[in-house]
Amino acid sequence: MAVFTEVSFEEAAAFVSTLDVGQLTALRGIGAGIENTNYFVTTTQGEWVLTLFERLTYEQLPFYLHLMRHLAQRGIPVPEPRSDDNDQILHQLNGKPAALVNKLPGGHQLAPDLHHCEQVGEMLARMHLAGADFPLAQPNLRGLPWWQETVPVVLPFLTDDQKALITEELAFQTELAASAAHAGLPRGPVHADLFRDNVMFEGLPGRERLTGFFDFYFAGVDTYLFDIAVCLNDWCLDLDSGRGVDERAVAFVAAYERVRPLSGTERRLMPAMLRAGALRFWVSRLWDLHLPRDASMLKPHDPTHFERVLRARIATPWHPQGQRDE
Repeated sequence: MAVFTEVSFEEAAAFVSTLDVGQLTALRGIGAGIENTNYFVTTTQGEWVLTLFERLTYEQLPFYLHLMRHLAQRGIPVPEPRSDDNDQILHQLNGKPAALVNKLPGGHQLAPDLHHCEQVGEMLARMHLAGADFPLAQPNLRGLPWWQETVPVVLPFLTDDQKALITEELAFQTELAASAAHAGLPRGPVHADLFRDNVMFEGLPGRERLTGFFDFYFAGVDTYLFDIAVCLNDWCLDLDSGRGVDERAVAFVAAYERVRPLSGTERRLMPAMLRAGALRFWVSRLWDLHLPRDASMLKPHDPTHFERVLRARIATPWHPQGQRDE
């Protein structure tokens, strides 16, 4: 459990009392996540999630919280931040920025099939369309500038072969980002971290329905294609080899396109953006592993997984329509 800031029952009780959600009856640290402090909160009125933000600032947080409210009010199943009597959704607890959101029903699906991938693809497209008129703008804070800043920091921990791979890929992505084709990609608010453990489903096996997306605290304005690529690299992946599973990917993209068709440029740049998604998470996992912060029971993710994914994407460019370059 990544708990950077301890919150007592009494402190949490005083906090929730200002948000008209009933009296606190239970408080439990969440055993997942490596960025923020999270607790499950039970009150006499329901189930909630309390987040204390450890890296994001008071200036950055309104984008995330208001994006979640914007999407929720447009029918996208996402947690909606709870406001106080002054309609403020960004609060403070134990000296840290804090928010309370409703807890989504259901559980994770860590072994997805076509049925799950189709639902995620469709809802992702719905989310992109619903966020298109969101008035606030903030870049993806884990985008290319962060990669350029962080790669030199993690290089000393890598083998010569890894150093060559990561520097060559960063150069490739830098050139791609400067291209006219990339500049013309459709963009808007994206989740940018929609892994299997950030989506909820409920129902009987084989008949599960998607009940929501959560953990929007890596969101930002970026290309929709990057968001799609991040999803494909997790939902439609063979975890052991890092290779894409064509059947799941075709189902995911087809469901997405039933809501929001891809442009020709998006189709053409998909293999390159899948590499970008792999690089982003390889870099961040290297950073978390080699430059960790103090936290209760913090366990960084294995960076070699996304190194393997990146190598697979370079060796065999992957087209989610089911065609592969030979």
